[in-house]
Amino acid sequence: MTINTNDATDGETNDEDDFEEYADLGATTENAMDIAETSMDRVRRLVPDETLADRIRQKSVHATGDPEFQHLVRFTGADEDEPVRTGAQAVLDEQPIVTDITMVKAGITGRGHDCPVRKAIGNGAELAAETGMTRTAASVLELDREGVYDGAIAVVGNAPTAALALADCIEDGTRPAVVVATPVGFVKAAESRERLREVAAEHGVPTITNVGRRGGSGLAAGLTNELVHVASDVREGAVDL
Repeated sequence: MTINTNDATDGETNDEDDFEEYADLGATTENAMDIAETSMDRVRRLVPDETLADRIRQKSVHATGDPEFQHLVRFTGADEDEPVRTGAQAVLDEQPIVTDITMVKAGITGRGHDCPVRKAIGNGAELAAETGMTRTAASVLELDREGVYDGAIAVVGNAPTAALALADCIEDGTRPAVVVATPVGFVKAAESRERLREVAAEHGVPTITNVGRRGGSGLAAGLTNELVHVASDVREGAVDL
């Protein structure tokens, strides 16, 4: 039986041991696989293909359709590959993938992993009403109170306030396995990612982020899916972490 974690209720884990093999870019048919492979071949002509970090840069270019975006990706860790290594290992360890909003959750592949996938939004409604903070920030804080983010793959693709809240959680002792954060916009987006990088670097939490105003849910999902792809390659013996 195959498992699609996107169909699981929030916080629910899967009892089955089998999972559907990871399919790059979601392609499953022969025609779709040919398109996906051709697309990534063209990306590799534009982006180096030497390190694990390069794979994230490649995925960022594919997700945005912009070869220049490779220069906007940032990594925190002992080296650029560390966030990819720790993220892939978290996938192999079946740690939760926790997104900020529904759109990012919907973009996470259901193939190649047995990680429970859940979203933050929808939690913390009382906290948001009491304090006036955004629903996404309150959602992150509520899940953090439950210990959800420790050891998890934390993904922020839309809300700068969610990234800021996650930075506060890390400062207070929360330790995700890796953070993928690409919140988009003209207000607090770049600043939220900068604060997240600074706090994560100080406390030893690997991150994958970008600079500038651009970003978004599709990019965050794509970068997270590449962590799944790397984990699949590790499982098949093609990559050694």
